[in-house]
Amino acid sequence: MLFSADEVRVRFEAFLQSLDYSHEPDTLYEPVRYTLSSGGKRIRPVLLLLATNIFSEEIDKSFTAAAGMEIFHNFTLLHDDLMDNADMRRGMPTVHKRWSRNTAILSGDVMSMIACRYLSDIEDDCRKQVMDLALDTYIAICDGQQYDMDFEDRNDVTSDEYIEMIRLKTSILLAACLKAGALLGGAPESDASLLYRFGEKVGLAFQLQDDLLDVYGDPAVFGKKTGGDILCNKKTYLYISARARADAAMHEELDRWARYDGSDPQSKIDGVKAVYDALRVREQSESLIGELFAESMVILDEVSAPADRKTVLREYVNSLMNRGK
Repeated sequence: MLFSADEVRVRFEAFLQSLDYSHEPDTLYEPVRYTLSSGGKRIRPVLLLLATNIFSEEIDKSFTAAAGMEIFHNFTLLHDDLMDNADMRRGMPTVHKRWSRNTAILSGDVMSMIACRYLSDIEDDCRKQVMDLALDTYIAICDGQQYDMDFEDRNDVTSDEYIEMIRLKTSILLAACLKAGALLGGAPESDASLLYRFGEKVGLAFQLQDDLLDVYGDPAVFGKKTGGDILCNKKTYLYISARARADAAMHEELDRWARYDGSDPQSKIDGVKAVYDALRVREQSESLIGELFAESMVILDEVSAPADRKTVLREYVNSLMNRGK
């Protein structure tokens, strides 16, 4: 039986919300429950379970691993919000705003350990392989986050450096979920590795699309206000490409907006966007996204499972890439 992505998400959500986080002290675990009950698309566990379903109809055996990956992902968001001093996440106050910065640090730390506990509880011969994959991924995500912070103080970040940063920070968790799900479904190592490569390409396209939508998306469809990356002077692919293409006058224009701390944020968004439009970096970004996504589909075709077993995963990833348009 092939499950739809919606069926997988609903079943996983029920499993996730059934987990018990009612430990003491409650002041440590209440933010954990708050974070995990605040919604989200559950993209990573859905990918993991869809990968399992390509090779097996017994997707329930992968719920524990999916929970570990999703809990770790939410831990990274909790600490990201703290480092970015973000006020809201999924329409709700962030943990450090609702409680305190110290609470966000410690509750995030315990979430990372809870994630590892669930991974250690996997009941399958490939448990150690999945655990090693997850831990290597978790370490690399921290590498990516540090690169992202380092880039804030640099104006010479290259597009290759940026692509490597988002591969580490975003892409490889999607890839690891797909590979873990495949292994738990009984896939041969060759197919599991192909799904990892597929996830890397999809993850890169996904993050570049997110960067693009932050500037050019429809807020009503995208689900949040646009222009946040510009206001925070984020070194996105759009910004890096603009600096690479800009002449001296446009460099000065970008520098002027980077220094701008006026009371009209929209003027900064519009000003930087005008530079992007003049340099046609939107089209450059869209071209790269298309290339990466096309490469991912070629890799998925190489997975030895029958084509119909890969249909749901293919359609789900397509839907992710068409969000916010």
